[in-house]
Amino acid sequence: MVNFRKYVSTAAVLASGFFLAQSTVSTVLYSQMYDSPRSNLSLPSPISSSAEKTILSAKELVDINVNTMMTDPVLKNATWGFVVYDPKTKKVISSYNENTPLVPASTTKLLTTETALNLLGENYRWMTQLEYSGNIDENGVLNGNLYVVGSGDPSMGTNKAGAWSYRDIISDFMSGLSREGIKKVNGDIIIQTALFKGNIARLPENVVWLESNNYYLPVGTTREINPANEKLITKKGNSSSEKKYFYVSPYMNQMVFAEKYEGNGTLTTKIPDAPAYLANTFRTTLVKSGIPVTGKVTPRMTEAEPENRKMVSAYKSPTLGDIIFYTNQHSDNSLAEALLRTVGFQKLGDQTLESGRVVVTDHLKESDFDMNGLNYMDGSGLSKNNNITPISQVKFLTSLMNQKYYNTYLTSLPVGGQSGTLKRMFIGTGNGQIFAKTGTLNKVKALAGYLKTNSGKTLVFSLMVNNYAGSVDMVKKRMEKILEPALDL
Repeated sequence: MVNFRKYVSTAAVLASGFFLAQSTVSTVLYSQMYDSPRSNLSLPSPISSSAEKTILSAKELVDINVNTMMTDPVLKNATWGFVVYDPKTKKVISSYNENTPLVPASTTKLLTTETALNLLGENYRWMTQLEYSGNIDENGVLNGNLYVVGSGDPSMGTNKAGAWSYRDIISDFMSGLSREGIKKVNGDIIIQTALFKGNIARLPENVVWLESNNYYLPVGTTREINPANEKLITKKGNSSSEKKYFYVSPYMNQMVFAEKYEGNGTLTTKIPDAPAYLANTFRTTLVKSGIPVTGKVTPRMTEAEPENRKMVSAYKSPTLGDIIFYTNQHSDNSLAEALLRTVGFQKLGDQTLESGRVVVTDHLKESDFDMNGLNYMDGSGLSKNNNITPISQVKFLTSLMNQKYYNTYLTSLPVGGQSGTLKRMFIGTGNGQIFAKTGTLNKVKALAGYLKTNSGKTLVFSLMVNNYAGSVDMVKKRMEKILEPALDL
């Protein structure tokens, strides 16, 4: 784009600055003249020189950059919204389409993780216990069953957030049996995970099954499926005008349309049935270590007449604060969905997606969240049926600044130029000053969080772009350009 500022006089710049300063935000940011084919108005290019920055205020520079983006080839046909908000004055500094519901992608995790922190506390942990029933005779023979009792730990065996590996957990179980003097198990190894009983359920509408070559599978048991054999099946559509692909989920046996396929046709799931894998590996380890097990590994969700049992060992997951840090830094979909089901179970007694949604939306209502335009479909943001407005995002983030867990929440967010999914954005200007959750789906890019200005103020912002042209990197550069002058507010 030609930089028209090279060809205008300083007086003209001053005049434009005076006009902008006297205008309301909505007038500055939008005029029907911009859409008129008869208009010869040429919008200025984004401000770049230090001389211009001394003439115009930071707010004016933000407004001009937003105006310029309205005609930018990447964004001009997109639906997008932006708000930068002062939490102290409770006023919008600059905005565009702030009341428009937009697809938030993974910035949906902001709602999910905050609800979990609020309802469960940052020190909440999931427990996985080894217990036994029956009695141990003088020869060390357990005449009874071993029980692996789970609670839906989403991090088990993953090494995420400092979680133990399966090998570490099994080693701890083995030490527990040694302390009890058990040398043989004359019984079964029973998996008891009533929290996630019958957890083969439908996913939200319009979910993105394949995004950036990652295949998504919801948290919970997949005991009816062998994860080692699960594959993604691709079928070319019947359209004669262009190539189209359909994905058939072996998890649901349900066909889902997608615009583009970039995989190789074989993607294994990332989430096996964790309790079953743990129990089977534990049994194998026992036998290899010379501790025979006469029975088999079997699931038992509930017991009509529970046996008296003694706890041998208990594994505690990382804290919820640690889990949320990992979730937001890495934008981990499986952990976010597990958090949704956990709050559903803790409040309503079951682990379904529907219960989780009810708990999150009820919590938001009780917190005076602006529900206009909100459509909360899942915990991770994978569904393109999720919707939220930029103004509701910033007011929500503002409301958290007085919460006792705010520092834990803020620390969980990626930092521009430094950590998580923002490590490669704001490498120059804004480095270390942007604390925000990213969101990326096909033709969706979002960013929402907190901004530390050069003068030390904390501002809150939301920037969501739907249906843009060009590449993700192009959108990222324009997001950086819009936010850059806000650092001087």
